[in-house]
Amino acid sequence: MSNTPIDMSKVPVPDAVEVLDVETIIQETVADYTAECPEYTAVLESDPIQALLQVVAYREINLRQRVNEGVRACMVATALKADLDNLGALAPVTRKVLDPGDPDASPPVAPTYEEDEEFRARVQLAPESFSVAGPDGAYEFYALTVPAVRGAKALTPTPGHVDVYVLSRDGNGIPDSEILTAVDSVVNDREIRPLTDHVTVKPAEIVDYAVNAKLYIQSGPAPAAVVETAWQAVSEFVTARHVLGGTVPLSGIYAALHVEGVARVELISPVADLAMQKQQAAYCTAITVEVG
Repeated sequence: MSNTPIDMSKVPVPDAVEVLDVETIIQETVADYTAECPEYTAVLESDPIQALLQVVAYREINLRQRVNEGVRACMVATALKADLDNLGALAPVTRKVLDPGDPDASPPVAPTYEEDEEFRARVQLAPESFSVAGPDGAYEFYALTVPAVRGAKALTPTPGHVDVYVLSRDGNGIPDSEILTAVDSVVNDREIRPLTDHVTVKPAEIVDYAVNAKLYIQSGPAPAAVVETAWQAVSEFVTARHVLGGTVPLSGIYAALHVEGVARVELISPVADLAMQKQQAAYCTAITVEVG
């Protein structure tokens, strides 16, 4: 059975989340009032009753929106921050502390925790850890409990042998010996590893590439500002694609570069989609964006 997490961005919005139409709710509020008070016939916006009815309608809208937010807070796909923490507690999984901070500093430095999307993926993966048979998802789940680990993939090259590939958070993702040792101690714990498995922890295989593009700017916008915006968009895109077994599609790079003010994009490199094996991660070594 595959342990590939569901793409939560593609999970449909629950039917319990109501689509709110402001004008419809206002009209319904006015209709309810006129049904109770048939003698009321004023329809002018300036009528104080109209103003009061709009206040009532907007308060109802706010309340119904709060119900919508409450529904979303109960779903792993849409919960955020503390709401997601509470859903994780059911697994049970807690958010990783990436940096403990320094409460004694002046001013105090708050701890840094893993982002929602990473934590959400671990919450999805948590049921894999319930098995005692050593599925790949279980090894990946436990490897990801190490704070310095960004990604993990478990592969079985031969029966009884498991290779756990680790991608770190720093630099190009190649973990140092300390991280590998930490993961090794976790996945080889007697309560986690079946007796018949021989588990080896390995660094991820990094595939380097660079983004080089020229932008043809529309008349009007300041070229430097457009280039900076495009550079930031590409940087965010390639960072999100720095994962094990991922892809870097050209369409995504084009989309990131085509920010407001860009008439045309000439992508010099890469020249083709990058598709990684499960143990590989693509790493962007440089981003060059120039005006064409």
